[in-house]
Amino acid sequence: MSHTVHPYAHRLGIIRDWKSRWFGVGPKYNQFLKSDTLIRRYLEKRLRGFYVSDVHIERGRDTARVIIKTSRPGMIIGRSGEGSEKLRKDILKFIEKNKLENPKNFKMDIEEIRSPESDAHIVAFMIIEGLEKRLPYRRVLKQVLDKVMANRDVKGARLVVGGRLGGTDIARSEELKRGRIPLQTFRADIDFSRERAHLPYGDLGIKVWIYKGEVFEKDKKGAERR
Repeated sequence: MSHTVHPYAHRLGIIRDWKSRWFGVGPKYNQFLKSDTLIRRYLEKRLRGFYVSDVHIERGRDTARVIIKTSRPGMIIGRSGEGSEKLRKDILKFIEKNKLENPKNFKMDIEEIRSPESDAHIVAFMIIEGLEKRLPYRRVLKQVLDKVMANRDVKGARLVVGGRLGGTDIARSEELKRGRIPLQTFRADIDFSRERAHLPYGDLGIKVWIYKGEVFEKDKKGAERR
């Protein structure tokens, strides 16, 4: 029998890399793992609504670098860099408060996502924004799917929203799909996201799959060189 696996974890080491990259860690594995997990949770709550796709963390023996990938970097950076500097100080305060591994040299970079409609996390936040404005869920899903499929990089997309849709007493799910989503093909570049929309009558679960074609070894090496 088949098992449901996370599309990102399913492709680790094939076309995906780890989101935490450590060099020369030594015996500090436990502290680094705890620190990375708590920093990610803190940033997810702190930057909710800022269209953050992903947080990557690179560590050396005495250094740490947090890379925040977002489609709206100006919202985080702020006027003349005040927002990013405040966020950096807040992360360091959070590390000290929770007695986490404090690096001597801490850096924070903010990278822009050039094609937000082909990023599953950004698309999930677009759906959340519409649902939290109390717009009809079918219209929200259709409009977002049209935007996603208008991107020429996207070969297929699937959107699922579940919960008390429209405030009904009985929970159910609604799904829209276009194109292909080959989940079992290792070289298939499938982006996946799972988020929640907070509404007065309860949370709605959102899942997004976006298929962007197949990645072959020559394409992977070319992307790394670029």
